[in-house]
Amino acid sequence: MTDGRLRCHYFEADRCRSCTLIETPYDRQVRDKQQRCEQLLPHVESWLPAFHGEDRAFRNRVKLVVGGEPGRVTLGILGPDRSGVDLRECAIQAPEIAAVVPAVGAFLERTGLAPYDVPNRSGELKFVHVTVAPGGALMLRFVVRSEQALGVLRERLAEIRRAVPAAEVISVNLLPEHKAVLEGEREALLHGSSLPMRLGSPERPLTLHLRVRSFFQTNTEVAQALYAQVAAWVARARPASLWDLYCGVGGFALHCAAALQAAGTSTAVVGVELSADAIESAKRSSRESELSATFVAADATEFALAAAAEDRPDLLIVNPPRRGVGAELAEWIERSGIRRVVYSSCNPVSLVRDLATMPSYRAVEGRVFDMFPHTAHLEVAVLLERSA
Repeated sequence: MTDGRLRCHYFEADRCRSCTLIETPYDRQVRDKQQRCEQLLPHVESWLPAFHGEDRAFRNRVKLVVGGEPGRVTLGILGPDRSGVDLRECAIQAPEIAAVVPAVGAFLERTGLAPYDVPNRSGELKFVHVTVAPGGALMLRFVVRSEQALGVLRERLAEIRRAVPAAEVISVNLLPEHKAVLEGEREALLHGSSLPMRLGSPERPLTLHLRVRSFFQTNTEVAQALYAQVAAWVARARPASLWDLYCGVGGFALHCAAALQAAGTSTAVVGVELSADAIESAKRSSRESELSATFVAADATEFALAAAAEDRPDLLIVNPPRRGVGAELAEWIERSGIRRVVYSSCNPVSLVRDLATMPSYRAVEGRVFDMFPHTAHLEVAVLLERSA
């Protein structure tokens, strides 16, 4: 981490302005995010020091727009004129990703497939998603327009595996429509099944398994600190039962189960997530780590509303998308009688709105996690206890 400014020739040349705060010294960025959360959440009784990692080479997942022309592709973003801007030297992507992007680009050039031309709605190659796990294993996802492009990539699987030998998972997503989304409904798995994210500590290692559509935080170091903080809060509370709503591949639930097991506490841990694939990954991680946890594929709000009063947990973890838990679930939490809630939010504005619907809870502790350096985005976790 540096206290100075991260110099980026793409930003200075006005070719990419994604890192909107890059000209602000990083220590000031972190202070500003802390101050913003304290102003939005004045009733938090105690703020722990904000956690941050490095301000460069931190991003474990990138989405690269394929631009240019057949045989001469760009990998990066689209410029204002909708043409490709190559960002192969982007300073925030993990070094393992930066190292393979040229090989991916050269492979795509050899296929002869045309990059997708947005203004003319023609071409085949739309995006490449690259994810790196601790240890250097990679997941490659190609997003293309048609079955024809899928066939070309399938036929050249051996070639891409030679070009990127660290790729443990390779898939092709079909997005035939012309619309502003990152992927389509159909995914063809060409190699492997899941990317092992080896987290935890040497004393308590824990592997999460990411499938091609799985969500994981883009900053591994900060994600581990977030999991550790929530697990520490939970272990301190020693609940008899715990729900983790919006659990994804089980990050919070499994880290908490490990901490509770180490503390000698017998806790019924349940994770709930809409994605059936994510739930299967969480179950696999639970088995491999010999952790006692139950995972259910269901809508978080529907699961909570359908539960009998006697089945409600002692402690609830929620980690919703940017929109927050919403009025219906927030009102249910307010009525639930649950003693403690840990709310992890990537949008403090929706967090404030949800907490206004839950006046029976006092915010005991909070902590800011700078998951997204050089942007205004952040993660904030708050420990709530029922006061009435």
